[in-house]
Amino acid sequence: MRDGPLPCSRLTARQALAAVADTYTELVAPDGARGASRTASGARAEASPRAPVASDGPLGWHGYDDARRRARERTGEDESVVTALATIGGTQAVVLSFEFRYLGGSLGERTGDRLEAAYTEARERGLPVVSLIATGGSRMQEGMRALSQLQRVSRQSAYNRAAGLAQIAVLRDPTTGGGWATLGAGADVILALPGAQIGFAGSRVRPPDADPRAYCAEGQLASGQIDAVVPPDRLRGTLQRWLRLLCPRAESGGRTAEPALPPEALGAPGLPESGWGAVVRARDARRPRAEAYLRAYFDDWEEISGDRCGGVDPGIRCGFGHRDGRTIAFAAQCGTATRPAGFRTAARVVRLADRLGFPVLTLVDTPGAANDAAAERAGAGAAIAEAFAALATARVPVTSLLIGEGGSGGALALAAPDRLWATPDSYFSVIAPELAAAILKRDERQVRETADQLRIRPQDLLELGVIRAIVPPAPDRE
Repeated sequence: MRDGPLPCSRLTARQALAAVADTYTELVAPDGARGASRTASGARAEASPRAPVASDGPLGWHGYDDARRRARERTGEDESVVTALATIGGTQAVVLSFEFRYLGGSLGERTGDRLEAAYTEARERGLPVVSLIATGGSRMQEGMRALSQLQRVSRQSAYNRAAGLAQIAVLRDPTTGGGWATLGAGADVILALPGAQIGFAGSRVRPPDADPRAYCAEGQLASGQIDAVVPPDRLRGTLQRWLRLLCPRAESGGRTAEPALPPEALGAPGLPESGWGAVVRARDARRPRAEAYLRAYFDDWEEISGDRCGGVDPGIRCGFGHRDGRTIAFAAQCGTATRPAGFRTAARVVRLADRLGFPVLTLVDTPGAANDAAAERAGAGAAIAEAFAALATARVPVTSLLIGEGGSGGALALAAPDRLWATPDSYFSVIAPELAAAILKRDERQVRETADQLRIRPQDLLELGVIRAIVPPAPDRE
């Protein structure tokens, strides 16, 4: 069953609004164009007269008045964006919906006026902003006066970010130029429709030999610039879930400062007899991994993807989930060597949770940070430092559970200071026993002895004060 009408890339601004909203009321435009109350069908109830505009714009661009007149006749709009107060799945939001048929959805001075007013409305009401973007960038007929609107939009977005209000972008086709570099890329969660053209450079200004995949939704997802490509028939439901997660109602108790409880252990219940025994158990391919823990812990969740710096690490899962009506952010290592993009993505979700006021759960499970040449070129050290800093400075409580391998600093970077628990089938070590033996120039036969000397078992970690406790297994696993 579909989530609602198909919101494809070429829908009008009002059709796109109706495709995701239950109901909406158009906001009063600061240029004097008053909106009207509408249902999801987009039917107009009333409208007031529009204010006159300057002749041929601020530059006196010959033919600009005629172009705007034709755009008004073609679209029924007098600007490239419609702003509205909408209800999406029971959650109120301020929605910005672009009309691409109006001068390519370009941003001019009056567009900036409307966007600024909409962001202000969202702050006054304490609401998230959802942007349904379809734009070619800044309006050339208004020159630098148009380009400067990007500063206005960015400033307003920063104000809302500082106010702890979520921003979600939906990238339609196309989303290019300043619209991508502000409303799109500046959002907390970025969704895109399949095949949408996305990039700072529009199709007419790219190098002739440019790879077209770099400028589409799928390519931007692969390079860590957006969070998901969402089919049109799933967009409405996806938006509803994200809004419920990031904007819980006050009466639901979904936004509290209470720390997340550590999950119950899902693996073998007994404690290992030796250090090497702990390593063998943690490296067992049959041991429960992050996926199993997330499924057991959360009622439902949505994930973000990518570090916004060109990288994606499939060995880490980050996002927000519901547990007993509460929203909890998570960053979960999946048992592989964590790459720089993984650390940056984890830091990203921790910072977002901190800003929105949600507790964080991290699941620690990695043999260590990736140490190949590609990882070094991608800034492994800086990425690990970023993750350490995000956890160390978080104002919300962070709970960490060691569920498998705890390999050196690559694992410690996701372990909350003084709030770390461990499962019976895990270990934590300053270095892998094999590497410790090699550095100390020990014989390979001494690896097991080295593992014991490192005191890496869960019970050793508890005695050393590294962890708070060893979590018990789930009742059906005892």
